[in-house]
Amino acid sequence: MQLSLPQADGTLAPYTLRGRGRFTPAAPGTPPARIAFSAAHVVADPRAAIAPWLDCALDWDATIAYRLRLWRLGLGVAEAMDTAQRGMGLDWPTSLALIGRSIAAARDVPGARLASGCGTDHLAPEAARSVDDVIRAYEEQMAAIEKLGGRLIVMASRALVRVARGAADYERVYDRLLAQAREPVILHWLGDMFDPALAGYWGSGDAMRAMDTALGVIAAHAAKVDGIKISLLDKDKEIAMRRRLPPGVRMYSGDDFNYPELIAGDDVGTHANQRASDALLGIFDAIAPAASAALAALAAGDLARYHAILAPTVPLSRHIFGAPTRFYKTGVVFMAWLNGHQSHFTMVGGQHSARSLVHLAELFRLADAAGLVEQPELATRRMKTLLALHGVE
Repeated sequence: MQLSLPQADGTLAPYTLRGRGRFTPAAPGTPPARIAFSAAHVVADPRAAIAPWLDCALDWDATIAYRLRLWRLGLGVAEAMDTAQRGMGLDWPTSLALIGRSIAAARDVPGARLASGCGTDHLAPEAARSVDDVIRAYEEQMAAIEKLGGRLIVMASRALVRVARGAADYERVYDRLLAQAREPVILHWLGDMFDPALAGYWGSGDAMRAMDTALGVIAAHAAKVDGIKISLLDKDKEIAMRRRLPPGVRMYSGDDFNYPELIAGDDVGTHANQRASDALLGIFDAIAPAASAALAALAAGDLARYHAILAPTVPLSRHIFGAPTRFYKTGVVFMAWLNGHQSHFTMVGGQHSARSLVHLAELFRLADAAGLVEQPELATRRMKTLLALHGVE
Protein backbone atom coordinates (compact mmCIF):
# COMPACT_ATOMS: atom_id res chain seq x y z
CA MET A 1 0.00 0.00 0.00
CA GLN A 2 1.31 3.40 -0.98
CA LEU A 3 0.33 6.99 -0.43
CA SER A 4 1.94 10.42 -0.68
CA LEU A 5 2.84 12.12 2.57
CA PRO A 6 3.86 15.74 3.22
CA GLN A 7 7.40 16.53 4.30
CA ALA A 8 8.84 19.38 6.34
CA ASP A 9 9.80 21.31 3.19
CA GLY A 10 6.18 21.30 1.97
CA THR A 11 6.66 18.72 -0.76
CA LEU A 12 4.93 15.37 -1.04
CA ALA A 13 6.84 12.10 -1.10
CA PRO A 14 5.58 8.59 -1.87
CA TYR A 15 5.52 6.18 1.05
CA THR A 16 4.99 2.42 0.97
CA LEU A 17 3.85 0.71 4.15
CA ARG A 18 5.94 -2.10 5.55
CA GLY A 19 3.04 -3.82 7.29
CA ARG A 20 2.01 -4.95 10.72
CA GLY A 21 4.54 -6.28 13.20
CA ARG A 22 4.08 -9.53 15.08
CA PHE A 23 3.94 -9.13 18.84
CA THR A 24 3.38 -11.96 21.28
CA PRO A 25 2.03 -10.84 24.66
CA ALA A 26 2.72 -12.73 27.86
CA ALA A 27 0.55 -15.75 28.52
CA PRO A 28 -2.18 -15.08 31.10
CA GLY A 29 -0.90 -15.69 34.61
CA THR A 30 2.77 -15.17 33.72
CA PRO A 31 4.49 -13.31 36.58
CA PRO A 32 5.51 -9.90 35.26
CA ALA A 33 9.12 -8.81 35.22
CA ARG A 34 7.97 -5.25 35.93
CA ILE A 35 4.78 -3.58 37.00
CA ALA A 36 3.62 -1.61 33.96
CA PHE A 37 0.82 0.93 33.78
CA SER A 38 -0.31 2.63 30.62
CA ALA A 39 -1.73 6.08 31.15
CA ALA A 40 -4.84 5.83 28.98
CA HIS A 41 -6.42 8.39 26.67
CA VAL A 42 -10.11 9.22 26.48
CA VAL A 43 -12.37 9.08 23.44
CA ALA A 44 -14.38 12.25 22.89
CA ASP A 45 -18.00 12.17 21.79
CA PRO A 46 -17.98 14.09 18.48
CA ARG A 47 -21.79 14.10 18.27
CA ALA A 48 -22.36 15.87 21.59
CA ALA A 49 -24.08 19.24 21.28
CA ILE A 50 -21.49 21.14 23.30
CA ALA A 51 -18.95 23.94 22.90
CA PRO A 52 -16.03 21.58 22.23
CA TRP A 53 -13.26 23.93 23.39
CA LEU A 54 -15.06 24.57 26.68
CA ASP A 55 -17.16 21.53 27.52
CA CYS A 56 -16.31 17.86 27.95
CA ALA A 57 -18.26 14.91 26.54
CA LEU A 58 -16.90 11.37 26.24
CA ASP A 59 -17.84 8.33 24.22
CA TRP A 60 -18.02 6.07 27.26
CA ASP A 61 -18.24 2.77 25.39
CA ALA A 62 -15.15 3.46 23.27
CA THR A 63 -13.25 4.87 26.23
CA ILE A 64 -13.84 1.82 28.41
CA ALA A 65 -13.26 -0.55 25.49
CA TYR A 66 -9.76 0.86 25.13
CA ARG A 67 -9.04 0.13 28.79
CA LEU A 68 -10.24 -3.43 28.31
CA ARG A 69 -7.77 -3.74 25.45
CA LEU A 70 -4.89 -2.58 27.65
CA TRP A 71 -5.84 -5.03 30.38
CA ARG A 72 -6.07 -7.89 27.85
CA LEU A 73 -2.51 -7.08 26.84
CA GLY A 74 -1.39 -7.42 30.44
CA LEU A 75 -0.88 -3.70 31.07
CA GLY A 76 -2.27 -1.80 34.01
CA VAL A 77 -4.30 1.36 33.50
CA ALA A 78 -3.40 4.69 35.03
CA GLU A 79 -6.72 6.45 34.89
CA ALA A 80 -7.65 10.13 34.53
CA MET A 81 -4.04 11.26 34.18
CA ASP A 82 -2.54 13.86 31.86
CA THR A 83 -2.74 11.37 28.96
CA ALA A 84 -6.52 11.51 29.45
CA GLN A 85 -6.20 15.29 29.03
CA ARG A 86 -6.52 16.01 32.73
CA GLY A 87 -5.89 19.73 32.96
CA MET A 88 -6.30 20.07 29.18
CA GLY A 89 -10.01 19.56 28.69
CA LEU A 90 -10.98 16.69 31.00
CA ASP A 91 -12.67 18.28 34.01
CA TRP A 92 -12.98 16.82 37.52
CA PRO A 93 -16.65 15.74 37.37
CA THR A 94 -15.99 13.83 34.15
CA SER A 95 -12.75 12.46 35.59
CA LEU A 96 -14.57 11.08 38.62
CA ALA A 97 -17.23 9.51 36.40
CA LEU A 98 -14.45 7.97 34.30
CA ILE A 99 -12.71 6.61 37.39
CA GLY A 100 -15.94 5.05 38.60
CA ARG A 101 -16.64 3.39 35.27
CA SER A 102 -13.09 2.05 35.03
CA ILE A 103 -13.22 0.64 38.56
CA ALA A 104 -16.46 -1.13 37.66
CA ALA A 105 -15.00 -2.50 34.42
CA ALA A 106 -11.83 -3.71 36.16
CA ARG A 107 -13.87 -5.92 38.49
CA ASP A 108 -14.71 -8.17 35.54
CA VAL A 109 -11.07 -8.54 34.40
CA PRO A 110 -8.98 -11.01 36.41
CA GLY A 111 -5.73 -9.42 37.55
CA ALA A 112 -6.57 -5.96 36.19
CA ARG A 113 -4.38 -3.21 37.64
CA LEU A 114 -5.93 0.22 38.00
CA ALA A 115 -4.81 3.39 39.74
CA SER A 116 -6.46 6.78 39.36
CA GLY A 117 -5.30 10.36 39.29
CA CYS A 118 -6.10 12.46 42.35
CA GLY A 119 -5.38 16.16 42.08
CA THR A 120 -6.66 19.65 42.75
CA ASP A 121 -7.85 20.57 39.26
CA HIS A 122 -11.33 21.55 40.44
CA LEU A 123 -9.59 24.39 42.32
CA ALA A 124 -8.48 27.04 39.83
CA PRO A 125 -4.89 28.04 40.66
CA GLU A 126 -5.86 31.71 40.82
CA ALA A 127 -8.60 30.85 43.33
CA ALA A 128 -6.16 29.20 45.75
CA ARG A 129 -5.26 31.53 48.61
CA SER A 130 -3.34 29.22 50.92
CA VAL A 131 -1.80 25.80 51.39
CA ASP A 132 -4.91 24.86 53.35
CA ASP A 133 -7.00 25.47 50.21
CA VAL A 134 -4.80 23.02 48.34
CA ILE A 135 -5.01 20.41 51.10
CA ARG A 136 -8.81 20.65 51.13
CA ALA A 137 -8.94 20.25 47.36
CA TYR A 138 -6.73 17.16 47.45
CA GLU A 139 -8.76 15.70 50.31
CA GLU A 140 -12.00 16.17 48.40
CA GLN A 141 -10.72 14.17 45.44
CA MET A 142 -9.04 11.56 47.67
CA ALA A 143 -12.30 10.95 49.53
CA ALA A 144 -14.30 10.68 46.29
CA ILE A 145 -11.91 8.18 44.68
CA GLU A 146 -11.42 6.09 47.81
CA LYS A 147 -15.21 5.94 48.29
CA LEU A 148 -15.39 4.22 44.89
CA GLY A 149 -12.70 1.77 45.99
CA GLY A 150 -10.00 3.36 43.88
CA ARG A 151 -6.25 3.36 44.34
CA LEU A 152 -4.62 6.79 44.25
CA ILE A 153 -2.02 8.41 42.05
CA VAL A 154 -1.37 11.76 43.75
CA MET A 155 -0.87 14.14 40.86
CA ALA A 156 1.10 17.37 40.91
CA SER A 157 -0.94 20.48 41.69
CA ARG A 158 -0.87 23.74 39.78
CA ALA A 159 -2.56 25.41 42.73
CA LEU A 160 0.20 24.23 45.08
CA VAL A 161 2.85 25.75 42.83
CA ARG A 162 0.98 29.04 43.00
CA VAL A 163 0.68 29.26 46.80
CA ALA A 164 3.76 27.41 48.06
CA ARG A 165 6.60 29.52 49.40
CA GLY A 166 9.17 26.76 49.56
CA ALA A 167 9.88 23.11 50.21
CA ALA A 168 8.26 23.21 53.65
CA ASP A 169 4.85 23.87 52.11
CA TYR A 170 5.18 20.81 49.88
CA GLU A 171 6.24 18.72 52.88
CA ARG A 172 3.20 19.94 54.81
CA VAL A 173 0.78 19.05 52.01
CA TYR A 174 2.20 15.60 51.31
CA ASP A 175 2.62 14.76 54.99
CA ARG A 176 -1.08 15.45 55.47
CA LEU A 177 -2.18 13.46 52.41
CA LEU A 178 0.00 10.43 53.01
CA ALA A 179 -0.91 10.24 56.68
CA GLN A 180 -4.56 9.71 55.81
CA ALA A 181 -4.34 7.63 52.61
CA ARG A 182 -6.08 4.28 53.04
CA GLU A 183 -3.46 2.34 51.08
CA PRO A 184 -0.06 3.07 49.54
CA VAL A 185 -0.23 5.68 46.79
CA ILE A 186 1.79 6.47 43.71
CA LEU A 187 3.25 9.98 43.73
CA HIS A 188 3.55 11.85 40.44
CA TRP A 189 6.25 14.39 39.65
CA LEU A 190 5.37 15.91 36.29
CA GLY A 191 8.02 18.14 34.76
CA ASP A 192 7.33 21.55 33.30
CA MET A 193 7.94 20.26 29.77
CA PHE A 194 4.61 18.44 30.24
CA ASP A 195 2.95 21.34 32.06
CA PRO A 196 4.65 24.75 32.26
CA ALA A 197 2.46 25.64 35.26
CA LEU A 198 4.34 23.02 37.31
CA ALA A 199 7.77 24.68 37.04
CA GLY A 200 9.59 24.64 40.38
CA TYR A 201 7.64 21.72 41.82
CA TRP A 202 8.75 20.49 45.24
CA GLY A 203 9.78 24.06 46.01
CA SER A 204 12.81 24.53 43.78
CA GLY A 205 13.74 25.16 40.17
CA ASP A 206 16.83 23.03 40.79
CA ALA A 207 15.80 19.45 40.02
CA MET A 208 18.27 17.89 42.45
CA ARG A 209 17.13 20.09 45.34
CA ALA A 210 13.53 19.31 44.43
CA MET A 211 14.45 15.62 44.43
CA ASP A 212 15.84 15.93 47.97
CA THR A 213 12.47 17.26 49.14
CA ALA A 214 10.51 14.51 47.38
CA LEU A 215 12.80 11.83 48.78
CA GLY A 216 12.43 13.28 52.25
CA VAL A 217 8.65 13.03 51.98
CA ILE A 218 8.91 9.44 50.75
CA ALA A 219 11.32 8.44 53.51
CA ALA A 220 9.01 9.87 56.15
CA HIS A 221 6.04 7.88 54.81
CA ALA A 222 7.61 4.89 53.05
CA ALA A 223 4.83 2.55 54.17
CA LYS A 224 2.26 4.77 52.45
CA VAL A 225 4.16 5.18 49.16
CA ASP A 226 3.98 2.38 46.63
CA GLY A 227 6.22 4.37 44.30
CA ILE A 228 6.85 7.61 42.50
CA LYS A 229 6.48 8.33 38.81
CA ILE A 230 8.80 11.03 37.54
CA SER A 231 8.31 12.56 34.12
CA LEU A 232 11.36 14.74 33.57
CA LEU A 233 12.58 13.16 30.29
CA ASP A 234 16.03 12.86 31.87
CA LYS A 235 17.23 9.31 32.45
CA ASP A 236 20.14 10.36 34.67
CA LYS A 237 17.84 12.14 37.10
CA GLU A 238 15.48 9.17 37.20
CA ILE A 239 18.35 6.78 37.89
CA ALA A 240 19.81 9.08 40.54
CA MET A 241 16.49 9.20 42.35
CA ARG A 242 15.84 5.48 41.92
CA ARG A 243 19.10 4.61 43.65
CA ARG A 244 18.05 6.65 46.68
CA LEU A 245 14.58 5.19 47.17
CA PRO A 246 13.83 3.30 50.39
CA PRO A 247 13.56 -0.49 50.03
CA GLY A 248 10.28 -1.51 48.46
CA VAL A 249 9.34 1.89 47.03
CA ARG A 250 9.13 1.63 43.26
CA MET A 251 10.39 4.02 40.64
CA TYR A 252 7.70 4.21 37.96
CA SER A 253 9.41 5.50 34.86
CA GLY A 254 7.61 8.35 33.17
CA ASP A 255 10.48 8.92 30.72
CA ASP A 256 8.93 8.57 27.28
CA PHE A 257 12.36 9.14 25.69
CA ASN A 258 14.45 6.50 27.47
CA TYR A 259 12.05 3.87 28.80
CA PRO A 260 13.68 0.71 27.36
CA GLU A 261 16.94 1.05 29.27
CA LEU A 262 15.28 2.40 32.42
CA ILE A 263 12.88 -0.54 32.61
CA ALA A 264 15.63 -3.04 31.75
CA GLY A 265 17.65 -1.64 34.66
CA ASP A 266 21.24 -2.15 35.78
CA ASP A 267 23.23 -3.82 38.55
CA VAL A 268 23.73 -0.75 40.72
CA GLY A 269 21.90 -0.44 44.02
CA THR A 270 21.56 -2.36 47.24
CA HIS A 271 17.90 -3.26 46.77
CA ALA A 272 15.99 -4.55 43.74
CA ASN A 273 13.81 -1.44 43.54
CA GLN A 274 16.96 0.67 43.12
CA ARG A 275 18.23 -1.29 40.12
CA ALA A 276 15.30 -1.08 37.68
CA SER A 277 12.27 1.08 36.98
CA ASP A 278 8.74 -0.13 36.69
CA ALA A 279 6.58 1.84 34.25
CA LEU A 280 3.76 4.35 34.18
CA LEU A 281 3.95 5.70 30.68
CA GLY A 282 1.75 7.60 28.27
CA ILE A 283 3.57 6.06 25.31
CA PHE A 284 2.37 2.60 26.37
CA ASP A 285 -1.11 3.67 25.24
CA ALA A 286 0.19 4.13 21.68
CA ILE A 287 2.58 1.16 21.59
CA ALA A 288 0.59 -1.25 23.75
CA PRO A 289 1.14 -4.42 21.65
CA ALA A 290 4.89 -3.83 21.49
CA ALA A 291 5.10 -2.93 25.17
CA SER A 292 3.23 -6.10 26.12
CA ALA A 293 5.44 -8.31 23.97
CA ALA A 294 8.65 -6.66 25.20
CA LEU A 295 7.67 -7.11 28.84
CA ALA A 296 6.87 -10.76 28.11
CA ALA A 297 10.36 -11.18 26.64
CA LEU A 298 11.88 -9.52 29.70
CA ALA A 299 9.93 -11.84 31.99
CA ALA A 300 11.32 -14.78 30.01
CA GLY A 301 14.85 -13.48 30.45
CA ASP A 302 15.28 -12.66 26.75
CA LEU A 303 16.85 -9.22 27.04
CA ALA A 304 17.90 -9.15 23.38
CA ARG A 305 14.32 -9.72 22.24
CA TYR A 306 13.07 -7.10 24.70
CA HIS A 307 15.36 -4.44 23.23
CA ALA A 308 14.70 -5.55 19.64
CA ILE A 309 10.97 -4.96 20.13
CA LEU A 310 11.24 -1.62 21.88
CA ALA A 311 14.13 -0.04 19.96
CA PRO A 312 11.98 0.90 16.90
CA THR A 313 9.35 2.44 19.19
CA VAL A 314 11.76 4.99 20.66
CA PRO A 315 11.93 7.28 17.57
CA LEU A 316 8.13 7.15 17.46
CA SER A 317 7.84 8.05 21.13
CA ARG A 318 10.36 10.87 20.91
CA HIS A 319 8.40 12.28 18.01
CA ILE A 320 5.03 12.01 19.77
CA PHE A 321 6.49 13.62 22.90
CA GLY A 322 8.54 16.23 21.05
CA ALA A 323 8.27 19.88 22.06
CA PRO A 324 5.82 21.30 22.91
CA THR A 325 5.61 18.05 24.89
CA ARG A 326 2.23 18.83 26.47
CA PHE A 327 0.60 18.23 23.08
CA TYR A 328 1.67 14.58 22.97
CA LYS A 329 -1.94 13.51 23.60
CA THR A 330 -2.75 14.40 19.99
CA GLY A 331 -0.33 11.76 18.73
CA VAL A 332 -1.64 9.14 21.15
CA VAL A 333 -5.24 9.65 20.00
CA PHE A 334 -4.15 9.79 16.36
CA MET A 335 -2.59 6.33 16.76
CA ALA A 336 -5.80 4.96 18.28
CA TRP A 337 -7.80 6.34 15.36
CA LEU A 338 -5.40 5.01 12.72
CA ASN A 339 -5.56 1.56 14.28
CA GLY A 340 -9.34 1.40 14.44
CA HIS A 341 -9.78 1.71 18.21
CA GLN A 342 -12.06 4.70 17.75
CA SER A 343 -14.16 5.87 14.84
CA HIS A 344 -12.96 9.47 14.64
CA PHE A 345 -10.00 11.76 15.23
CA THR A 346 -11.69 14.29 17.49
CA MET A 347 -10.42 15.22 20.93
CA VAL A 348 -11.69 16.83 24.10
CA GLY A 349 -10.95 20.55 24.04
CA GLY A 350 -10.27 20.53 20.31
CA GLN A 351 -6.77 19.17 20.97
CA HIS A 352 -6.72 17.22 17.69
CA SER A 353 -5.61 20.52 16.16
CA ALA A 354 -2.53 20.79 18.38
CA ARG A 355 -0.16 19.06 15.93
CA SER A 356 0.51 19.84 12.29
CA LEU A 357 -0.22 17.62 9.32
CA VAL A 358 3.53 17.26 8.76
CA HIS A 359 3.94 16.07 12.35
CA LEU A 360 1.17 13.48 11.92
CA ALA A 361 2.58 12.28 8.61
CA GLU A 362 5.95 11.62 10.23
CA LEU A 363 4.17 9.87 13.08
CA PHE A 364 2.50 7.61 10.49
CA ARG A 365 5.90 6.69 9.03
CA LEU A 366 7.46 6.02 12.42
CA ALA A 367 4.50 3.94 13.62
CA ASP A 368 4.80 1.80 10.50
CA ALA A 369 8.55 1.42 11.00
CA ALA A 370 7.86 0.13 14.51
CA GLY A 371 5.31 -2.40 13.23
CA LEU A 372 2.51 -0.58 15.04
CA VAL A 373 0.14 0.04 12.14
CA GLU A 374 -2.25 -2.74 13.10
CA GLN A 375 -4.58 -2.58 10.09
CA PRO A 376 -2.58 -1.18 7.16
CA GLU A 377 -5.53 -0.85 4.78
CA LEU A 378 -7.66 0.97 7.33
CA ALA A 379 -4.78 3.19 8.42
CA THR A 380 -3.97 4.11 4.82
CA ARG A 381 -7.59 4.94 4.12
CA ARG A 382 -7.85 7.10 7.22
CA MET A 383 -4.57 8.86 6.53
CA LYS A 384 -5.78 9.71 3.03
CA THR A 385 -8.98 11.11 4.53
CA LEU A 386 -6.94 13.35 6.84
CA LEU A 387 -4.79 14.48 3.94
CA ALA A 388 -7.87 15.36 1.92
CA LEU A 389 -9.29 17.39 4.82
CA HIS A 390 -6.06 19.41 4.69
CA GLY A 391 -6.28 19.94 0.95
CA VAL A 392 -3.86 17.19 -0.06
CA GLU A 393 -5.54 15.01 -2.68
